[in-house]
This record gives sequence, C-alpha cells and structure tokens, in this order.
Amino acid sequence: MSVTAPAWQVGPVSLWLLPHAHGTRGEPQAREVLGGHFALPPQDVPMTRDVRGRPWLLPPLSAFGTGWSHSGDHLLLGLGEDMLLGVDLERLRPRPRMREVVERYFHPEEIRWLQSLSDIDCADRFFRLWCAKEAMLKAHGHGISFGLHRLRFAEDAQGALHLAWCDAALGEATRWTLHEWLAAPGYRAALAWYPAGDALPAIMPA
Repeated sequence: MSVTAPAWQVGPVSLWLLPHAHGTRGEPQAREVLGGHFALPPQDVPMTRDVRGRPWLLPPLSAFGTGWSHSGDHLLLGLGEDMLLGVDLERLRPRPRMREVVERYFHPEEIRWLQSLSDIDCADRFFRLWCAKEAMLKAHGHGISFGLHRLRFAEDAQGALHLAWCDAALGEATRWTLHEWLAAPGYRAALAWYPAGDALPAIMPA
C-alpha cells in the first residue's frame, strides 16, 4: 500500500495535488490517497456520498472532513479533522462571457467591484472569487446551486480574500477560514473550512 505525502499542510488541513486523466472520476484517486494515509485498502475507506454528491467519511473516520476537485490535468484533495471542508481547483483559461456571469450570479457588491476593474484584473479576481465560492459551498454541502450571490468576498489590506458576509444558512462569516493559492502553473485553488462543532444539523449527513 503506497503512501503519498501531502503537497501542502495549511493549518490543520493536508492537501494533495495529483495528476488526473481528464474526463475520469476523482473518487478512485481520492480513495487511493486516503487509503494510504489511513493504512486501509482503497475499497475499505469508509466513505459515502449524500444526495447532493458531497463525500462524507463514516466511523471510525467520521471526525475527518474531506473533499476533492479536478480540473484539466490535476486533482486536488483535502483532509482535515473536526471540520467541514471544501476545495476547488480551476484551470485558468479565457472566459469570453466572464462579465456576464459576474453580473448574473455574483453578489451586488462583488459586481460593482469587478465592473470597476480592467479585463486583466477582472479575470484574475473572477477566478479567485469563483474558486473561493465553490470551495465554501462544497464545504457547506449544497454546491453552487445554493447561490453564488448568497456569500460575499472582499480583499483585505494585503489583497487576500476574506468572507465579508454570508447568508445565515452558511453559519457565521467569521468562523470560516479561506486559503487561496496557485496550485500549479495555470491552476487557481481554494480551500475553505468551518468548525464541525459549529455546523448546522441540516448540512450533516443523515
């Protein structure tokens, strides 16, 4: 049984970046890595999916949160204890309808912010915001169908994104942790987590 070392350790979260064959499912790779981490055969990793497709680890590993995302030729996997966790990975590419997507789906304050930027700066912020929103909504468990406008990010004095406001169904904005970075040349990534002890019962598995 092979053990793959994490590519990054962000606070309590271990993160792996793996080569991924485009068009294939991510779960088999996730099981391989998690199996190596927990010294289990991949098929014995106690994991299930809820009705929305969100992965949950089951006893005796239910204290851990996990999630993965694949784009292009890479897969990003995260694992952390006592948290709801989500990751997103996006290959940077031209988005001709980027401003239309922003105006249709983003929070009004984010729309005003991105409309004030040049096309180059708007594209940079667009991918950063998209990854952050995806990661957080994956952690929450509903995905982007919950509504990209129901959470708002802003830049701090150092230019890092932080959650400035969110719908009450997402919990307290100040309890969320966000980490964003370039995972590989041409790939933007984000990690978001929320303390499991503060999670809303509605988003825990049945």
